Amino acid sequence: MSQQGDRPATTDDWWGRLYDESARDTGPAEAPDDTIDDRFDSAADTLGAEGAADATTRAGYGQAVDAIGVDDEDDEDDAGDEDDDVDVAAAAGSGPVSRPLAWWEARGAYPVIQAPAPAPASPPTIVDTPPAVPPPPPPQAPTPAPSPVAPTPLTPRPRAPWEPPPAAFDPSDARPLPGAVDPAPPRVTTPAPAPAPDPRAAAPEAPIPPAPEPAPAAPLTYVGDGPPTYDAEPTALPATEAEALGQLVADTVLDGARYGTYTLRAASMRGDSARYRGEPRRDALLTARFGAGPSALVLVAVATGARATEGAHLSAADACRWIGGAVGRSHSRLGEDIRAGRRGDLKSGLHRLTDRTYGKLRARAAELGREPEDYTASLRCLLLSADPDCRTRVFFGVGGGGLFRLRDGAWQDLEPLLPEPADIRGEPVLGFGSARSEASAEQTSEGDRLTMDLEITKPPGPVVEDPVPPPPEPFRFRASVARPGDTLLLTSVGLAEPLRGEPALGDELAARWASAEPPGLAEYLSDVRLRVKGYADDRTAVGVWEA
Repeated sequence: MSQQGDRPATTDDWWGRLYDESARDTGPAEAPDDTIDDRFDSAADTLGAEGAADATTRAGYGQAVDAIGVDDEDDEDDAGDEDDDVDVAAAAGSGPVSRPLAWWEARGAYPVIQAPAPAPASPPTIVDTPPAVPPPPPPQAPTPAPSPVAPTPLTPRPRAPWEPPPAAFDPSDARPLPGAVDPAPPRVTTPAPAPAPDPRAAAPEAPIPPAPEPAPAAPLTYVGDGPPTYDAEPTALPATEAEALGQLVADTVLDGARYGTYTLRAASMRGDSARYRGEPRRDALLTARFGAGPSALVLVAVATGARATEGAHLSAADACRWIGGAVGRSHSRLGEDIRAGRRGDLKSGLHRLTDRTYGKLRARAAELGREPEDYTASLRCLLLSADPDCRTRVFFGVGGGGLFRLRDGAWQDLEPLLPEPADIRGEPVLGFGSARSEASAEQTSEGDRLTMDLEITKPPGPVVEDPVPPPPEPFRFRASVARPGDTLLLTSVGLAEPLRGEPALGDELAARWASAEPPGLAEYLSDVRLRVKGYADDRTAVGVWEA
């Protein structure tokens, strides 16, 4: 039990009692007569040894052991060697032993170890030389042997009772210290020199460098006899006013989509001449989708304002916007007619929608106080169904432009042809004053006369002072069925004219679009802007790639 009676003392309590902070330090013990001999006798009695050396012998033995400074690793092995048991007094140079040594005191004599003499200098290094007739080595003077150095006696010191006696020292067990240098230097061998080259041997052939790969050819930027006159990039912006910012048009418009079995690419850009003069782009482009799913209808409209007229880009934009609104309101019926292949219904219906669009253009010109021919535009459109089972492509419009098809690597011009006025043949229309009408009035087919000529004077016709206006542009319509691999191209006048006038342009586009995969938007724009000298108008092109 502890002093408090709480719990029994455990083995660990001795540590607390030993290092208790409350215990007072007793201080050093007073032992004036405590000497090394007394301590040695006490240790010998405690261990049960019989007899011990006297004080002088013990002091001398301790000093000899301290002077030698040998480890006690081999004490147990040396304990049984009788040849090493000699008088300790002989090693220390003392008198007779007063008592026998203990078992752990029986050791042999410990002579004083003298420092070994330094090793003689090593002989000169022999260098192996491989020549056939080596030159004789130069004579070398013999190196005098170093004079022996007298050993320095070691002063023994007293050994403490707790220090074990050292074992006998054997110089053969000595090991080199870490970092010591081997007195014998390594043998140096000189490599044999390379044999002289044989002049009769043929010189090795130098390796032939690989032929440099040809640099990729730069893409064509124009076709024809020479480069175009104007720069290829825009130079001047069109002038505008603060109140007319909504009338600005971009230099280039790019769009695309993919529905059903076709891929659509559309681009419109300002011509080189318009870029140079800072005029706005007269071409307008509209791409719109009406409805969703297979019944959806895609409309692409391209319009070009009248040349050399003010606000030509505005009339083109109005034409695209109004035809888009008309098609969007009737897209369900138009989509059904396209999927069913009703050509007659499509032609008549689209003709009415186009006439309404031009009627709005004439009304807009009247609002602006301008002539109808000054505020007009050519209009060309494509209707594409989103149904993957429908491959009918419908074209309609009014005015100039181009409709082409690339099939089997060759271009086909699909523009509906219009008859020339001189090619029109036929009898005049029956009416008042014609010879046929007068003959009809006099007699029937059987020759009977129905009326009589009363010689009544006919009134004069109306006087026309102004020139007769040119007849309006005829309506154009075409519906065709696309085949896999076809490319349909709808263009404005700016691209249709160089395609018809420069065959190299059509050949280059056919080579670029020969692959089955349609080009990307950037690649398509680069193809469409391929320039031709002498053609600097705005360009608008709509390409449809059939899967």
